[in-house]
Amino acid sequence: MYLILLGIWIILNGKFTLEILAFGLAVCAFLYLFICKFTDYSVKRDWQLIKRLPEIMKYMYLLVKEIIKANLAVIHLILSGREEIQPVLVNFKTDLKTDIARAFLANAITLTPGTITVSLSGDDYVVHCLDQELAYGMDNTVFVLQLAELEKDGRGKRL
Repeated sequence: MYLILLGIWIILNGKFTLEILAFGLAVCAFLYLFICKFTDYSVKRDWQLIKRLPEIMKYMYLLVKEIIKANLAVIHLILSGREEIQPVLVNFKTDLKTDIARAFLANAITLTPGTITVSLSGDDYVVHCLDQELAYGMDNTVFVLQLAELEKDGRGKRL
C-alpha cells in the first residue's frame, strides 16, 4: 500500500525530483500510518497481498482476455446482421463465500461487453445478457473458478 501511495504521489506531481521524492516519502508514510491506525488495514495484510500477487495477476490477465473475447462476440453479433437479438435475464447462484469475491464477480460480469449485473443479493445474481448465446454457462464462468481459487488461503482451504 505504501508503494502504491508513493507511486500515485509521483504520478500526480508530473515530474520526479529529489525534493518531490523526499516529501512524498514523508507524506505517504504519514498517510499509511493513519490508514493502519484508523482502519483494519495492517502491514500483515500487505504481505498477504504480496504473496498472492501471482494469483491476482492471473485473475487480471483472465479478465482482460475475457473482455476481449466478449468484445469480439458482440462485434460479431452486430455485424452478423441478425434481425432479432434476444436479450435475456439470467438468475444464478454461486458458492463464493466472501462478499468481496461476489462483488468482483459482479464487476467482472458488468465489465464484459454484452452483460450487465442487474442485481446481487447474497449469492443470488441477476444478469442481463444482450443475447441468449452470451448467457450460456453464466453460473460457472472462468471468473467464478478463479475467484474461488483466490478465496482459498495458502493451505488450500477456503477462507
